Amino acid sequence: MVIDVKTQRPYEVTVENGAMGKVGEIAVRLKKPGTKAMLISETHVMPLYGERVLASLEAAGFQTASFVFPAGEEHKQMETVMGMYMALAEAGFTRTDLIVTLGGGVTGDMGGFAAATFLRGIDFMQIPTSLVAQADASVGGKTGVDLPFGKNLIGAFHQPIAVVSDPEALSTLPRRYFNDGLGEVIKHGCIADPVLFEDLERGGALKDMEGMVAKSVAIKRDFVQADARDTGRRMILNFGHTCGHALEKLHGFKGLSHGEAVGIGMVMACRAGEKLGVTKPGTGLRIAGLLEQYGLPTSDAFSVEEIVQATALDKKSDGETLRLILIRDIGESVIYPIGRKELLAALA
Repeated sequence: MVIDVKTQRPYEVTVENGAMGKVGEIAVRLKKPGTKAMLISETHVMPLYGERVLASLEAAGFQTASFVFPAGEEHKQMETVMGMYMALAEAGFTRTDLIVTLGGGVTGDMGGFAAATFLRGIDFMQIPTSLVAQADASVGGKTGVDLPFGKNLIGAFHQPIAVVSDPEALSTLPRRYFNDGLGEVIKHGCIADPVLFEDLERGGALKDMEGMVAKSVAIKRDFVQADARDTGRRMILNFGHTCGHALEKLHGFKGLSHGEAVGIGMVMACRAGEKLGVTKPGTGLRIAGLLEQYGLPTSDAFSVEEIVQATALDKKSDGETLRLILIRDIGESVIYPIGRKELLAALA
């Protein structure tokens, strides 16, 4: 199925089993044959799908090159992006050429950032292979790189020209990483779709991976179209991320994955929301139960004080005030400005 994303530069998200083999066919509708295409991937994904994607691009007439970096969030650094710049320059890439990212959220974020900034911007295409990336990260044009003191603190908005999601790629994910992606799918149910949330509770959503990914993409699309620059309604997509990003930072971006951290952050947001009288009582327990159903953690050893302190560089803050995302009930969300001292009291 094809989902239209109508931002300033519209593009299509293709969600289809076997779509990996159609990358060249889709790309050539958007770029001239003979264009150079740099495939950016990482050491876990490239051996699985790299040859297939390169062959598809070459069959469509693209001149291909590739750049492969070590897998892992700890490599989401400017040093890795510098390597991308060097590879692009050595291969003679120009503004008319194309970057193709193949991998999870880290690959899409960094490859997209390289595309946004090399020669002040060249086109890029996303082929997400993780559930986090297919359901969430590949749509919306956010690109970025981590700094030692915070996640995604360098970045740019740069919409892809196309996204190609092949749910069959999810079958190669280790169970923990698949469940990690469910953290973002659960988040989408929490903020906008009680039916999706209930399907996940019953386990029915997993029987139709194409449908689940497409539904999640459509939810993300609706928020992105309403607020492409993340200054208003799109912030709701950050439910669970205020405390989640703080936890990732406290863990040094190792051990605790993004989806796991967001899940804990959602439970913490509900705890605060219930104490503040915003969230329906019992909502946090319901979300925690669903997270546990899919093997995701609901709490962490770091103290509330440490977590709140680690939100100091949160991108959704305005001085001492955080724009915390709360839900009134499953499917109904709100942006709630709150001071750190007030948040600490609500979480105590």
